[in-house]
Amino acid sequence: MAGESGKPPRKKKRSRLTRKQKWMVAGGVVLALVLLVTVAYSALFVRPDLKNKGEGDEREEEMDYGDGVRPVSDGERKSEDFYTVLILGRDTGGGGNTDTMLLASYDVTNQKATVMSIPRDTMVNVDWDVKKINSVYNNYGGGEKGINALYKEISQLVGFQPDYRVIVEWEAVGEIVDAIGGVYFDVPRDMDYEDPYQDLSIHISKGYQKLNGEQAMGVVRFRDGKNGYANGDIGRIETQQAFLKAVIEQMLQIKNVTKINEFAKVFQKNVTTDLSFQNILWFAQQAIFGGLKVEDVNFVTMPYKGVSAWSRYYHQNLSYVVPVADELLELVNNELSPFTQVFTLSDLDIMYVNADGSIGSTTGHVEDSQAAKAPNTGSSGGSTSGGSTTKPSTGGETTAPGTGGETTDPGAGGGTTDPGTGGETGGGTTDPGTGGETGGGTTDPGTGGETGGGTTDPGTGGETGGGTTDPGTGGETGGGTTDTGTGGETGGGTTDPGTGGETGGGTTTPTDPSTQTPTEPTDGQGQ
Repeated sequence: MAGESGKPPRKKKRSRLTRKQKWMVAGGVVLALVLLVTVAYSALFVRPDLKNKGEGDEREEEMDYGDGVRPVSDGERKSEDFYTVLILGRDTGGGGNTDTMLLASYDVTNQKATVMSIPRDTMVNVDWDVKKINSVYNNYGGGEKGINALYKEISQLVGFQPDYRVIVEWEAVGEIVDAIGGVYFDVPRDMDYEDPYQDLSIHISKGYQKLNGEQAMGVVRFRDGKNGYANGDIGRIETQQAFLKAVIEQMLQIKNVTKINEFAKVFQKNVTTDLSFQNILWFAQQAIFGGLKVEDVNFVTMPYKGVSAWSRYYHQNLSYVVPVADELLELVNNELSPFTQVFTLSDLDIMYVNADGSIGSTTGHVEDSQAAKAPNTGSSGGSTSGGSTTKPSTGGETTAPGTGGETTDPGAGGGTTDPGTGGETGGGTTDPGTGGETGGGTTDPGTGGETGGGTTDPGTGGETGGGTTDPGTGGETGGGTTDTGTGGETGGGTTDPGTGGETGGGTTTPTDPSTQTPTEPTDGQGQ
């Protein structure tokens, strides 16, 4: 309707944003997006909080170390971003043994990492007969109790409690390899192994090639077989370390950041840990964008030497490895420990074998009171009292199994060749880790010298006259004994449990777990 003047009413003008106002709105939208991304990013990558790690963590309850050494769990740290992680590889197909044990340290500030492999035959201070570290998990019933017990033994071995632990099922290795599209690796030997019991079939040719997940699983599990490692588990450890380097080198490529969802699925299915997945992503982020290179990761094996100790259950010597104390201490103080504290021998629980066959510990306390006494071997050349006590080796050469001497083909009769030694015997006995030939005398573990009725201290090569004869040896043997972990045939000897070796006229020690007491576990000999 027209107004009194006859003119139509004016329409109200719509307010328009000025250019300045438009920029302000756009800026607000961008800021909101940045905040959303930042929140999501922060939720995805979470730095592990060592200060509050104990909250709600059952493992942080006071551990009972008894009369043994109490590992360090707190103190001044080398830096606030220096972390330690115990990584355990569990083989569900092989009975659940934790045959792969790694202690890793990661100095995020300086972008350096060290990963130490712990051999499964490492002797530890436990109260049962077969004192190999890979027996701990199952001897405590597996599960959380088994992991806690193994965590405790490794803590005492190195003198400090690792900050975190990661238990990985073997299947994760293959799935991770498939997730990153395969891994190029130089396979060190032809690998052929069949085990219907475990539904395990390994057939991989030697040489540089791209491995898929299933092949990668075979490479890291292979130990025995037609072309197995002469030094057994140590050979497998060396291959595993080389393979892990290849995996790390590929995973550190930025393109793999986009595969977080795939890694998360593998993680949730195969990994048990007190780290969150966001914590692990934080480590990956720090490594990739922090410039960590594969050469900055130092893979080492625990410094060790071979020894043997009498088994009351199997009535023969079993092969072990024990740490070389000063070399292990150097690794602990300089690379592995997160603490500024300088550790000494008294802070570690390191086992050793005395000249009379009894075992000892650097703590002065042995859990198995029977093993702390000279064994009654019940055979000629058994141990006698009065032998000198040999403390753990803190210098000199480390004797690794499989060194020195001439190799005797398995299956030969006559003398005895112990596993991985290569030393030929002519009627005498060669003890584990040696390479020297004996003629009626006894060579003590880890040595290369011959004795004439006397005692050679572990880790040496000198000859002594008079004294103590090492347990289970001494005197001349007419048939041979094949020790644990072999598959060789003997002529008139004994095959140790779980080996699968054929005997000619000897006895085979029972391997059926049902025939054994809970405190005398078998040593799993599968891959």
